[in-house]
Amino acid sequence: MTNKLAHSGKGRYKLNYRGTECLNCGHPLDMSDKYCPNCAQANSTKKITIKDYLDEFFGTIISYDSRLLRTLSTLLIQPGKITKSYIDGKRISYTNPFRFLLSLAIIYFLIINFSGNFSKYDKYGANDISDVENMVDEWNINSTNDDVIQLSTKIDSIKKAAVYYDNYEEQKQVRDSLMLLDPTANFKKMGQSSFFDRYSQKLTFFTTILEHDTIHDFQDLKNKYALPESFENKMAFNTSNGFLKFQKSPGSFLTALISKLPFVVFFFLPVFTVFIWLIYIRKKYSYTDHLIFSFHNTALLFILLIISYLINSIFETQTNKYFITIFSIYLFIAMRNFYGQGIFKTIVKYLFLNTIFFILAILSTVLLFTGNIITF
Repeated sequence: MTNKLAHSGKGRYKLNYRGTECLNCGHPLDMSDKYCPNCAQANSTKKITIKDYLDEFFGTIISYDSRLLRTLSTLLIQPGKITKSYIDGKRISYTNPFRFLLSLAIIYFLIINFSGNFSKYDKYGANDISDVENMVDEWNINSTNDDVIQLSTKIDSIKKAAVYYDNYEEQKQVRDSLMLLDPTANFKKMGQSSFFDRYSQKLTFFTTILEHDTIHDFQDLKNKYALPESFENKMAFNTSNGFLKFQKSPGSFLTALISKLPFVVFFFLPVFTVFIWLIYIRKKYSYTDHLIFSFHNTALLFILLIISYLINSIFETQTNKYFITIFSIYLFIAMRNFYGQGIFKTIVKYLFLNTIFFILAILSTVLLFTGNIITF
């Protein structure tokens, strides 16, 4: 082990404070050892003071800041180089790509969450479509003839929707009344259907019960109606319960959904990296190398998204398309620089990977939405 001094030779790191045995692991030391060769703890017997804590704290910040600045400058100015340098062994010069991406993702979604004010949408959750019709009628009275003519088609469609909604509500009341006459017997009949029909019927059943009865959890439902405690029943109950909460509080649902997005990114990227590994399988890089490449480029995407969001919020404009265009060009250059292939091959693989990316993104969004409904 190379015994280089990472801290200054002052304070608790002076020569006269060094010992002959590591205080952490008990490994024998020489007085010339600045660090233990076994566990890397500093060789110092001096009692730690407040000054020592402050010196180490600010020293760590300065050290991290220098690595962060180097990471940002290399990432922004030289596409693909930071990944190549990192996998070649120059790791101490840059921040850890996993932690760097996680930090950026959390920062971005926190900014959206706190500045988005999604809770304001909760007030629309309890409204029915008749409120929309009243709003349209009020707008109709207070607007000019030209405005009415221009939007008459949309107004008619909204009012037709209100009529259909009233018919649906009447049919729903009849269905719910029949189901509530004997819930247990109605539930037992569902066991004779196929899985998808049965699950759909259970969703309707649990939704009806939750709308008309005071039920807090599945255990209450099980005790009151003597329902079997199966995984399928619990899943259907949680889905119905979550969907009703979503209808009543859409803003709170969006807040909960966004809070989970940073962690979805880290389930999404490893799957996406499999496709990168497959199309570059003849290259010398391992799966982990491709994953680091994904981390670095996704980190750059979050940096651009943060900048775009801040500009949009401050100047009340829309810059998303410009920053997405910048990232698209950046990604193409990064692929060429890192993998070292010609323009034609890079274009083909670039288009393929972007197609896979959007397919996986849509799938991840659907799964996240469904999972959030069940757990909401």
